[in-house]
Amino acid sequence: MKTKDISEAKDPDLRASMAALQRAALQARKTAIQTGTNLVIVKDGQLLRISAEELSQQTEPMDVQKP
Repeated sequence: MKTKDISEAKDPDLRASMAALQRAALQARKTAIQTGTNLVIVKDGQLLRISAEELSQQTEPMDVQKP
C-alpha cells in the first residue's frame, strides 16, 4: 500500500499539521536552551537526551525543516 504525502491531504488542518509540529519542535529547543534543561527525543527508536549546551551549539535544529 502506498501512502500519500500529508501535504496532499484533503483536510486543511491535516495539511498544516507538519508545519505546526516543526514550529513546536523549534519552540521546545528554544525553551530548553533558555531554561538550561535537556531535550528528550526519540530518534531511530532510541531515547536521546540533548543538553541545552549542545542545542545552543547547533546551527540548525535536528530533523527540523523550515516551513
